[in-house]
Amino acid sequence: MNLTYLFGLLGGLLVLAFAANRLFRWTLIPDVVVLMATGVVIGPVLGWARADQFRDVTHAFGTMALILILFEGGLDLKIRETISHFPGGLLFGVLVYALTTFSAGWIASASLHISRQDGLLAGAVVGCTSSTIVLPVLQQWKAEKAVKIILLLESTLGDILGVLTVGFLLGTHRVGGSVVGDFLTGFFSQVVISLGVSFLIGLAWSRLLPYLSEQQFWQVLTFSMVLLLYAGTESLGGSGLLAVLGFGLTLSNVSGGRRSVVPTLFQFSQGGAGAHEQILNFHAELSFLVRTFFFVLIGVVVELSGLRPIWPLLMGVTAVIFLARWVSIQFSRWTWRDLKNSDREKILWMLPRGLITIVLAIEVIEVRGLSMAFLAPMSLAVVLLTNLILVFGSIRTSKMALTELPEAVNSAGGSRE
Repeated sequence: MNLTYLFGLLGGLLVLAFAANRLFRWTLIPDVVVLMATGVVIGPVLGWARADQFRDVTHAFGTMALILILFEGGLDLKIRETISHFPGGLLFGVLVYALTTFSAGWIASASLHISRQDGLLAGAVVGCTSSTIVLPVLQQWKAEKAVKIILLLESTLGDILGVLTVGFLLGTHRVGGSVVGDFLTGFFSQVVISLGVSFLIGLAWSRLLPYLSEQQFWQVLTFSMVLLLYAGTESLGGSGLLAVLGFGLTLSNVSGGRRSVVPTLFQFSQGGAGAHEQILNFHAELSFLVRTFFFVLIGVVVELSGLRPIWPLLMGVTAVIFLARWVSIQFSRWTWRDLKNSDREKILWMLPRGLITIVLAIEVIEVRGLSMAFLAPMSLAVVLLTNLILVFGSIRTSKMALTELPEAVNSAGGSRE
C-alpha cells in the first residue's frame, strides 16, 4: 500500500466517521458500528488490509482511545452526582460481570466439552462491556446523567474485574479460599492505589493549571500528564484506566489555586468556563481521531473463517450475556429509584464488547495454546453480535423516548392545574 493510497484511505475514514456521527439522529446507528462494519469490508471481505499487519497496532490504538475516553468522561462528571450513584453502579457492575462470567463459562464448557476451569476462563474473557464503545454511544444517545455514571462505573470496573479474573485463572488450576481472598485483595488494592494516586496528582495539577493555561500548548501538556499518570499507576500495581478517570473527575471538581475561592478549576481564566471548554474540546477531538482508526482496525482483524464451527456456542454465549444483564438490572433497580423505564432500557441494551475482550482472548491463547484457540473467533464474533444488539437497542430506546415525551408533558400540565 503506497502512501498516496494510505493517506486517501485515512482521510476517507475520517469523513465517514464524521458523517456517521452527525447522522446518528436519523439512522439511530452508533458511529462505532459503522466504523467496525467498514473495517470488515476493507479487511476480510475485500482484502485491502490484512489482519496480521494490524494486530499489535490495534492494541495500542485501543488503549489510547480508552485513556482519552475515560479522561473525557471524568471531566464531564460532578462529584456529588458520582457519589450518589456509586453504590448502584458498583452493585450492578460486580453483579453483571459475575453472572455473565459464570453463565457464559457454563455454556462454553457444555458446548465444547472442555473443563469447567477452561469454560470459566472463556466466560471471564467476554464478561465485561467496553468503555471505548459505551461512552461514545452514550454521548450520542444523550442519556440522563445517572445512566451515564452507572454505565461508566460498570464498564470501568468491568475492565479491572476482567483483567484480575483472567490473570488469577491463568495463574492457578485450583479454586479455593486463598484464591478468592487474593482476588478480592488485588481488586481493592487496585481501586485504592488508582483513586489515591489520581486524587493527589489531580489536586497538584489543579494548582499548576492556573499558571500553565496562560501558555501555548497547555492542553498538550495536560494530555502528557494523563499518559504519565496511566503509566505510573500501572507500574505501581494499580489500574491506569481507573486513575485516568479519577484524574479527570478531580480536575473537574477540585478548586484551583489562583483566582478561585468558590469556582472549580476551569472557571478561573479565559472568560469564565472557557478553559474547561477548551480542554474538553481538545481531548474530545483527539479521542474522535484515535477511536475512528481503532474501530476500523477491530473490523479488519476479524477472522470470519473460524466462526462456522462455533456458531451454536456464539448464540448461547450472546443469549446469556443479555439474560445476565437483565437479571442484574432487576436486582439493582432498587438503587436506581430516580430512573425511568427508558433509562433502564438503555442500561439493558448497552452491552457491547470491544477492546478488552479481544486483548484478554489473545492473552489466554498465548498462555494456554491451541486448547483455547476457539477464543479468537469467539471473542471477535461476540464483539460484532453485541454491537448489533446495541443498534437494535438504540432504535428501540429512541422510540420509547418519543412515547414518554407526550406523557411527561401531559403530567406536567396536569400538575400545574
